[in-house]
Amino acid sequence: MEWKLSQEQEDYRDALRDWLADTAPVATVRRWLDSGDISEFERRYAADGMAGVGIDERLGGQGGGVVELALTAEELARAAAPSAAWMATVLAVPALAGRAEVVAEAIEGSSPAAVLVPAERVPSSAPWLRVDDQGRVSGRAARVLGADRAGTFVAPVRAADGRVALRLVTADGPGVAVRRRSLLDRTRSVADVTLDDAPSAALDVDATAVLDEMARLAAVLTAADSLGAMQRMLDMAVEYSGQRRQFGVPIGSFQAVKHAAVSILVGVEAGRSGVYYAAASLDRAHEDRLRHAAAVKAQVTAAGSRAADTALTIHGAIGYTWEHDLHLFYKRARLDEYLFGSPAVWNDLLADSLRLV
Repeated sequence: MEWKLSQEQEDYRDALRDWLADTAPVATVRRWLDSGDISEFERRYAADGMAGVGIDERLGGQGGGVVELALTAEELARAAAPSAAWMATVLAVPALAGRAEVVAEAIEGSSPAAVLVPAERVPSSAPWLRVDDQGRVSGRAARVLGADRAGTFVAPVRAADGRVALRLVTADGPGVAVRRRSLLDRTRSVADVTLDDAPSAALDVDATAVLDEMARLAAVLTAADSLGAMQRMLDMAVEYSGQRRQFGVPIGSFQAVKHAAVSILVGVEAGRSGVYYAAASLDRAHEDRLRHAAAVKAQVTAAGSRAADTALTIHGAIGYTWEHDLHLFYKRARLDEYLFGSPAVWNDLLADSLRLV
């Protein structure tokens, strides 16, 4: 199956790719990462209106849906652009459907949002925090994606009587402590968030249903991110194999190198069709959307990890160096494999959803 985007979607993808090439070339991204300050990128991204694509206009976005969000994730990864705040905000939007002002502030960049679930867990299976009868939230959420960039947290909570809910917590409010943690992939960030009787506001949503929706969205967008990194590593490997010479000829002329590059290409092409089919499935609330999301999260991110190793093999020793750009995409693809659940976890979810016996 070959996925076909609409003309409008192709135009958006091309416009975003051009914008990233102008605003965030790899040399500039490396400068931001080396300085530890990516705020310039986040300001430009919000100011130029990119952050609202894929978010309902009624919430202050520019319209579009999950397909547009997947296009965004793919292109951000293809550019190795910092994306933790964007991804965290997008995943929080389903919980904020009745709080348009919070969403507007998040996509304008003044107060990004993040859901208090560990980055390695499927959102629907994340541990619940505690809430008392005054709405004060306590507990610890470790390794939350984008928490160090966020101004607002969505906290999954369980009350003493067993009821579950989602509540809104201000990041700089009383009883909130945020500790940033380092990742090998410097293009994303996580932080530990500790709440100690932190004041909160109720969100009028079905907590379980929203977390299920977040899980499906996280699966598709992480797969799209892996797809973008995979495509960039393929481009780099092909370019390098045409430059590097051995025995008087380019190494790209060797059959073993050709086969290695083709193995990445197969992963890219299969992954692209799967990712955008799953994205459209979420947009249309297809009855099998969980299966589609689980399949691409498991298969595409695993393929991305294999592609990273293959691209490194094609590059040889130079690919291991800090000065070469390959490591930016290698580390991104390897993180995507485990971000919001490993392939094994998503394969289990897929199997559980099938009536096999």
